[in-house]
Amino acid sequence: MKRHVTLSLACFTLCLIGIGSAAPAPVPAQLTDQQFWSLSKDSSEQDGFFRSDNLLSNETTFQYIIPGLLKTAKAGRVYLGVGPEQNFTYMAALKPSMAFIIDIRHGNLDVQLLYKALFELSRDRADFVGHLFSRKRPDGLTTKSTVDEIFRAYLNAEGSQPLYEANLKAVEELLTKKHNFPLSSGDLDGVRWALSNYYQFGPSISYNSSLSSNVPPAIVGANGGNRFGGGGVTYGGLMMSDDGNGKEWSYLASEESFTFLKDLESRNMVVPVVGDFGGNKAIRAVATYVKGVGGQVSAFYLSNVEQFLVQDGKWDRFCLSVASLPIDETSMFIRSGAGRGRNGFGGFGGGGVNNSSSNNMLTDLAPCMGTK
Repeated sequence: MKRHVTLSLACFTLCLIGIGSAAPAPVPAQLTDQQFWSLSKDSSEQDGFFRSDNLLSNETTFQYIIPGLLKTAKAGRVYLGVGPEQNFTYMAALKPSMAFIIDIRHGNLDVQLLYKALFELSRDRADFVGHLFSRKRPDGLTTKSTVDEIFRAYLNAEGSQPLYEANLKAVEELLTKKHNFPLSSGDLDGVRWALSNYYQFGPSISYNSSLSSNVPPAIVGANGGNRFGGGGVTYGGLMMSDDGNGKEWSYLASEESFTFLKDLESRNMVVPVVGDFGGNKAIRAVATYVKGVGGQVSAFYLSNVEQFLVQDGKWDRFCLSVASLPIDETSMFIRSGAGRGRNGFGGFGGGGVNNSSSNNMLTDLAPCMGTK
């Protein structure tokens, strides 16, 4: 009898081990260069267009929601976002294990590759800012310097053509030789376009800077037109801003935040994807991957993309795609404006980019969760 019980317990234990081994593996600690490139390429859709090149955010209150966001969203999960550098601030706060940046413009993928290279090439924040804007590092800046001290010093520094050319060469070599990414000539044009504008305008670059002076390469996907919203805010101003209560959350506000992102980028865990939020592929492909590695979504930063989805009659398709992501009661949407909401628009007017908000994903996706 004892022997029978012992064997039964052993069988039960082996069954548990078998079940455990059949479960999905956790989000990987890192991706190989091939895995990174394949995941980006295979998840992407056809290149699209937007009215501007979006080399930086024009959202002036994007930090205001972070304290409340951290009360619900969980660290160590998967972050999704759209656009350029504002994602880094949300990622530095949320501490995801992996991130996907999905944008309709191929140019944003190239901007993200540029940032990846600059994070890897830079030893600290002051070094990073110098590489981004092609300026010689001012004397006296250390890892203890405040973000205000760093940017005020660089605002007085002159751009350097030789530094720009050296930085561009270092970025291209890191991407194509160290990582062996098969960048197209268009990708190289996109990276060059972005870095040249950061060099040309420096920390004073604003949302309206680049298209006012020249025309981007086709791959950037900016079709011109009337630019809009908060054009006066500069890169330096965004980095030196706070959450309205004196707490600075920008990704360059602390050495800890920069180091976290540098590590994430160095492990190939920030994956850029070309995708239309109202399309049929990109978000669903990311959902399939994240589910396959046992991940959960902590937050999805949308900017004000829902405004255009509703205008184009694509919001319902977007809702169904996002509902396929692995989310729970702690997964959060981050927006500029209030979003579409359950009963139509929740208020894109009355603040726009100066009206950042967050809300529970399950609540907002309720209209389509039963039909996904």
